Amino acid sequence: MRNISVEMRKSSLRDHMQWSQEEEENAKEKAAENSLVKVQWEDQDKYEREASKYWNEFYKTHKNNFFKDRNWLFLEFPEILPEKRREELKTEERSSEHTKINSTNSFSHKNEMFEEGEKYWKKNYGGGSTSVQGYVYNKKQAKSLTDNPQGKNCGEELGRLESFPGSDATYRILEVGCGAGNSVFPILKVLCNTPGTFLYCCDFASGAVELVKSHSSYNSAWCSAFVHDVCDDALPYPFPDEILDVILLVFVLSTIHPDRMQGVVNRLAKLLKPGGMLLFRDYGRYDTAQLRFKKGHCLSENFYVRGDGTRVYFFTKDEVWNMFNLAGLTEVQNLVDRRLQVNRKKKVKMQRVWIQSKFQKPLLLSLNNPEETTERHP
Repeated sequence: MRNISVEMRKSSLRDHMQWSQEEEENAKEKAAENSLVKVQWEDQDKYEREASKYWNEFYKTHKNNFFKDRNWLFLEFPEILPEKRREELKTEERSSEHTKINSTNSFSHKNEMFEEGEKYWKKNYGGGSTSVQGYVYNKKQAKSLTDNPQGKNCGEELGRLESFPGSDATYRILEVGCGAGNSVFPILKVLCNTPGTFLYCCDFASGAVELVKSHSSYNSAWCSAFVHDVCDDALPYPFPDEILDVILLVFVLSTIHPDRMQGVVNRLAKLLKPGGMLLFRDYGRYDTAQLRFKKGHCLSENFYVRGDGTRVYFFTKDEVWNMFNLAGLTEVQNLVDRRLQVNRKKKVKMQRVWIQSKFQKPLLLSLNNPEETTERHP
């Protein structure tokens, strides 16, 4: 007990902890043990059919008090914002950093990830790029596109569509599975000072969407919240395909039946404009949350149902890569984030495992040279 107490006094969160072989084997054994007894088929069918009911009950019970606001989003995913606002936020973070005592390992890690995103932007997107109808091209390709009548027609297609929420914006973001708005409102706080941006957010729990719309910070001039079931391919979105710069998919895909995940990712990929980014974070294999399940809660391999009827899947980074690759997206980042969390009061250590990924939709081929592609947007 003495050793764990010493560790707890040192830190309550440690980043990127490497597991020993023994810890890895123990985690596998626990997951295998709690998967021995599966939920009955009739109950599994009920959890699938009534998924929205369970999540509505969840938000009716907890409202917006269960999850904390995700103020870490811009450090982990600077790509959420347009380049200019991103630079401003980076400056603000650096200024804030100087007011603290070298902060913690967590802050340093996040700042490194921010730098990584900026380097990727400058290498692949900055400098010689320009924009045509909201799409990003290098200057040579932009000229070939605008000089070509067919290219002009493609670019003007969006302008001929009927008006839709955010139709006048030049930079559009969609958060899938917005819940009570724990990502929405940190994002809106920044977007309100960023002209030309617009945020869409959806959830298939109508109660969650109502919580977002009734929030004092909700403003339809900057945001459109709507009820949507991403598993229903035939259900239209309130905007055209290929107009989104960013899709945020954070702790959402894990709630969907594994058999339906690929279809969801395929559909979301169609919403991205060429060069658009899909930002993903979710539960990783052998996370403490998986190992804590008791027998009788396992639906299928690595897929469980909680006591309140909501479900959760635990990914490997290879599974994530395969899904997004099959959807035609290109990996920018795909990593396993292992962290040691310590509850000092209860003297309990928790091995947290998350998958964090960034995937990009390939840019349009040059009209003059099919083998020449446009520069990449991080």
